Amino acid sequence: MTKTDYESLAAFRYAIRKYLHFSEQAAHGLGLTPQQYQALLAIEGFPGRNQVTIGELAEQLQIAAHSAVGLADRLQTAGLIERRASEEDRRCVFVSLTPTGRKVLHRLATAHRKELSTVGSLLVGLIKRVNQL
Repeated sequence: MTKTDYESLAAFRYAIRKYLHFSEQAAHGLGLTPQQYQALLAIEGFPGRNQVTIGELAEQLQIAAHSAVGLADRLQTAGLIERRASEEDRRCVFVSLTPTGRKVLHRLATAHRKELSTVGSLLVGLIKRVNQL
């Protein structure tokens, strides 16, 4: 690896970290942890439906199932999600956003989209640079 290769990787890492810092601050600004925002986004953004099982939530967030249960508990206590037993299999429980959860997610997702519109081209350019290594 050359000095330029390291510089490209470092610039890419820095740009990602800046975006993640923005995301963390935006979540905190609405009284959420970054992981809570990620959970709301994972639930509403799940392919083909806007509800997930705890196992699917754990997979989407790359956390242990028991951690996803605790996260869901906190989100439910905050009034952001609700749980419902599956009609097909009563042992299976789905979580979905409440109207309040959707409002919070909309505010955060709108802010994230705006931020991506400003840093997105920089990230794309850095990805291209890194791929040329």
